[in-house]
Amino acid sequence: MEADLHIHTMASDGTNSPEEVVDLAKKAGLAAIGITDHDTVDGIAPALARGMRLGVEVVPGVEINTEWEGLEIHILGYCCHLDDGPLLQLLKELRQGRARRLERMLERLREVGLPLSRERVLEIGGPGAVGRPHVARAMLEAGYVSSIREAFERFLGTGRVAYVGRDKLSPDQAIQKILHSGGVPVLAHPGLLERDDLIRGMVDSGLMGLEVYYPQHSQVQTKHYLELARLHGLLVTGGSDWHGAAFNRSGSLGEFRVQYELVQVLKKAARSLENTRNLRLES
Repeated sequence: MEADLHIHTMASDGTNSPEEVVDLAKKAGLAAIGITDHDTVDGIAPALARGMRLGVEVVPGVEINTEWEGLEIHILGYCCHLDDGPLLQLLKELRQGRARRLERMLERLREVGLPLSRERVLEIGGPGAVGRPHVARAMLEAGYVSSIREAFERFLGTGRVAYVGRDKLSPDQAIQKILHSGGVPVLAHPGLLERDDLIRGMVDSGLMGLEVYYPQHSQVQTKHYLELARLHGLLVTGGSDWHGAAFNRSGSLGEFRVQYELVQVLKKAARSLENTRNLRLES
């Protein structure tokens, strides 16, 4: 009984459809997976349907990109109500911001002599939200770079010539939207952020968990964040942040996994929030 609670699909910047992700999870022997696409929940319904057919539990989630003090901070939201109006409106506005960001990135690439077809980038992105990974794939296809990693390191990464920041949304705002929708807010991959001093403030805003288990966390970091979670009374999650074979950080889906017990703890927290939410709505 093992799980992976951080997976992306074609609904955002993954390379596989929600159904394909569930198929791969079944093949890998995962009991549960978390679908956590960037700024959209569109991939959850098809994943849930396929999961029911194949006996793979799908934990609905979303990954919201926020910014604070010039830092990009990702907040995961698990078990949100998928029909929550304020959350859906926020996600819509974030996707619109992504579209504007794409135009600015393409403009900057043209200015340095690396023109790309907007239509081709959108085609690569498919039906989901288009972002930097899709631009990177288009650059690779055009022969401008030798790998997606190179595209980020030379052009698309923070501070590089074609980098364009997102519309500013604070972590606190994302946390509050997730809580309002009945979801459990979790700080994604804190070891990549390297700003533990910000965690206390996020806890005060309602943060409920830390993504402790992550492929790019060292053993020392994993132990450190387990201790931080204990000190702050936070639940623990973990996942591969899998985007597909072209972008994966942990090999094939299923190579990085966590104990199913973490799923149970997460669902227990969501049930507690649901009871609170129902009382608030009734009043």
